[in-house]
Amino acid sequence: CLGAEGRLAYKLFHDLFANYTSALRPVADTDQALNVTLEVTLSQIIDMDERNQVLTLYLWIRQEWADAYLRWDPDDYGGLDAIRIPSSLVWRPDIVLYNKADAQPPASAITNVVLQHNGSVRWDAPAITRSSCHVDVSAFPFDAQRCGLTFGSWTHGGHQLDVQPRGNGASLADFVENVEWRVLGMPARRRVLTYGCCSEPYPDVTFTLLLRRRAAAYVCNLLLPCVLISLLAPLAFHLPADSGEKVSLGVTVLLALTVFQLLLAESMPPAESVPLIGKYYMATMTMVTFSTALTILIMNLHYCGPTARPVPAWARAFLLGRLARGLCVRERGEPCGQSRPPKASPSPQPPKGEASPPAGPCHEPQCLCHQEALLRHVATIANTFRSHRAAQRRHEDWKRLACVMDRFFLGIFFSMALVMSLLVLVQAL
Repeated sequence: CLGAEGRLAYKLFHDLFANYTSALRPVADTDQALNVTLEVTLSQIIDMDERNQVLTLYLWIRQEWADAYLRWDPDDYGGLDAIRIPSSLVWRPDIVLYNKADAQPPASAITNVVLQHNGSVRWDAPAITRSSCHVDVSAFPFDAQRCGLTFGSWTHGGHQLDVQPRGNGASLADFVENVEWRVLGMPARRRVLTYGCCSEPYPDVTFTLLLRRRAAAYVCNLLLPCVLISLLAPLAFHLPADSGEKVSLGVTVLLALTVFQLLLAESMPPAESVPLIGKYYMATMTMVTFSTALTILIMNLHYCGPTARPVPAWARAFLLGRLARGLCVRERGEPCGQSRPPKASPSPQPPKGEASPPAGPCHEPQCLCHQEALLRHVATIANTFRSHRAAQRRHEDWKRLACVMDRFFLGIFFSMALVMSLLVLVQAL
């Protein structure tokens, strides 16, 4: 029986292709358009090259059409209703990928076709396609991409060959999940366009691949370290000025953010749209730069020294008064939220039991008027001591002013870093 079936298939093949040519469009009427049904099955996403904007996919492409010259009666050939022959022997539609980004020929040229007794030809072929795709990375790493694959005839217009999609989109039944991208769908749309080269319309079918990036890896490797570093940067205002590490911490944080920025720039395309994580990096680096500059200015106030001018009245009233109480910056022994009233220097009082020296000219040989030189030296020592105390007090005022500004900018920059980090992390939810 198998031998008989093989002989019948050989006879059918010989009868069908005795006067058949694959060079002409197989229609009985040359004015009639040939309908081709296109079906695409997405099997795997091989690669998405954001820098070169090229999408590589593994597809199963099925094309079906009717050949008017390849028909037979199954009863004449022992009930044989279908045969499989090399695709190079029959006429095939020249449907190509319009937005192809690869110079290699498709791998679908070596597969067979299934020929039915009613002239229906089904051509199933796997293909690895490299298509151009406009990649918008403005929301990276929480971005979604739309990549279109446009299939159409290269030489036949709409009056000769018409392309129709099967169903509303590509099939995802055999899709292998990708570790970086989540496929949301692949709808199909038919268009009829007229190009400048030709007067007749050209129909095509566009399969739009809807992708959303899986951002977990980027959040752990790029975003979370930057968030932690950005929250660490404002703590430079909390370091004591005498430690000598306030500026070093800001510079170290800035260098760490620069390294992460360079790692991000290697994988992103050099486009005008800056990614979301890139904006976050730039905002954080700007914040760290300003905080480091303010730290230098505050340290300059802290180390003013005894020769500095007194604190201005407005700064003493506002910064050392209201703001210091609001930020709970107090002197040693001063309760939080209150300021100690300045102590008045006690006026010298004569010892009890002693009478005041008599007024008028001195008549005693041991009175103070005979020791004017000693009085002048004591006055000089007292004035020097008072000047030293005043200079020390001015120095303490400037140090306290620097401490108030440190506490103030610590709250501001820490709030800014926290708000920016939350705005970026909310995008991941």
